[in-house]
Amino acid sequence: MNYILFILLLLTNLFSLDLQKAKTYDENIENFSNWVMSEKLDGIRAYWNGKNLYSKNGNIINAPIWFLKDLPNFELDGELWTKRDDFENIQSIVLDKNTSKQWEKISYNIFEVPNQKGNLFERLNILNEYLKISSSKHLKIIKQIHIKNKKHLDSYLNEIIDKKGEGLILKNYTQNYFTGRSENYLKVKKFYDDEAKVIGINLNTKGKFKSLKVIYKNKTFNIGGGFSKKEKLNPPKIGDIVTFKYYSFTKNGIPKFASFLRIRKKE
Repeated sequence: MNYILFILLLLTNLFSLDLQKAKTYDENIENFSNWVMSEKLDGIRAYWNGKNLYSKNGNIINAPIWFLKDLPNFELDGELWTKRDDFENIQSIVLDKNTSKQWEKISYNIFEVPNQKGNLFERLNILNEYLKISSSKHLKIIKQIHIKNKKHLDSYLNEIIDKKGEGLILKNYTQNYFTGRSENYLKVKKFYDDEAKVIGINLNTKGKFKSLKVIYKNKTFNIGGGFSKKEKLNPPKIGDIVTFKYYSFTKNGIPKFASFLRIRKKE
């Protein structure tokens, strides 16, 4: 029995993904000469290993054969996406075990070509050369913009937010490919977001939904804002993992002005 358990653990480790992970930008960059920015697409992150498409948690994404057949034989890292402010729809299409015609709306937007030599632009150029001979219509490269200064960054961030985008990704393009969290890979948002587990449902005096009771980093608090009328009638269930946004922390470590964004489906 122990031997079987060992094999299962070994197979799990074989399929675990060591990806790049962004730290939060805290305005500590003094010289932007080596930095680029791109829109942070609010989609489903997907890693192509040359044969299969995986979620960030290492689970195979059940994409249609026609979607996969034009992908290259080298690795890619990017976002499965449709348009801004459409995450729930993207999630329902991509994470459905049964592929549907709705996949025609999905594009695969690449921000990294893993395990290739050279700086970011040299790595992305490998994909750019491939696209010149590929018939793929859903494979794209996310535009990387050289940052002039802090004012340029703030202006572009506001432009993206005004268009209902999520935020920006900043990257030191001179670096060789790396994995894990790094000061050379940062995310910029107007607000922060994280995930919490639902441990209770609070009702008002009329017995209708009022708020969720959640636990986050061993802290419990209520989330009552951000719900649509439909979501109030059919709120998340106890045990669900929900994504919420907030702006800072109280002195007791509780997220300030927390509001509901969505239920996080398993990836």
